Amino acid sequence: MQFISESVTQTELIAENLGKKVVPATVIAYFGGLGMGKTAFTRGLARGMGINADVSSPTFAIVNDYGGNPPLVHFDMYKVDSWDDLYSSGFFDYLDMGAVLAVEWSENIENALPEGTVRVTIEQGESENQRIITVEGMGEDENFSS
Repeated sequence: MQFISESVTQTELIAENLGKKVVPATVIAYFGGLGMGKTAFTRGLARGMGINADVSSPTFAIVNDYGGNPPLVHFDMYKVDSWDDLYSSGFFDYLDMGAVLAVEWSENIENALPEGTVRVTIEQGESENQRIITVEGMGEDENFSS
């Protein structure tokens, strides 16, 4: 399913609708360059999951756990370049406990993404603020925009 977002607010709303549909142990893998709106997407995702948290990029911490039921855990895999790094991030532990994982820079851990991963690609649109957001892997309920 493809969406066009004209603002950060619209990006968050698209993600909020997705957040209302996720189930425990869902992995949402983000693909897209710097500044494309991955953290804004996670902010909307959290809201859709009923989580009231201060969502920020986990660039320095590598992982932010926002709580919730199921918990939402936000990863930044930009600096992860080995299996040891991935294991030490807690990725598999959070997955085993049924958390929803939102994973920035998923390109770096492509081989570790589990079957059934939801792929969210965010690309620059025709204007500076426009984003083309492609969501794959929501199964038969890919039309979560309503």
